[in-house]
Amino acid sequence: MGFRPFIYRLAKELELGGWVNNSLQGVLLEAEGRQEQLETFLQRIKQEKPPHASIQSMTAVRLEPLGYSTFEIRPSTGDQKTTLVLPDRAPCPDCLREILDPTDRRYH
Repeated sequence: MGFRPFIYRLAKELELGGWVNNSLQGVLLEAEGRQEQLETFLQRIKQEKPPHASIQSMTAVRLEPLGYSTFEIRPSTGDQKTTLVLPDRAPCPDCLREILDPTDRRYH
């Protein structure tokens, strides 16, 4: 579904620092920026999520800034999945392009 890459691209566009990953609870992220940027970020996540993504719940918590200078996709954590992933979805055109391109890191 490309949810983490979607979050990454949106955060980069809005010039936010932080990270996103998959965890046992679902997608987790920390984002730092100006209040207006963060509000826009949260609104756009809901409005522009990938077509087959489903947000069951979303919670925002204010934390002390850590001074992130970039935004990154971090490795997934945990070994048991508790989030819903729909198995019957066909790969999107972008995914097909990536897995069929020998120069792409997702090749095969």
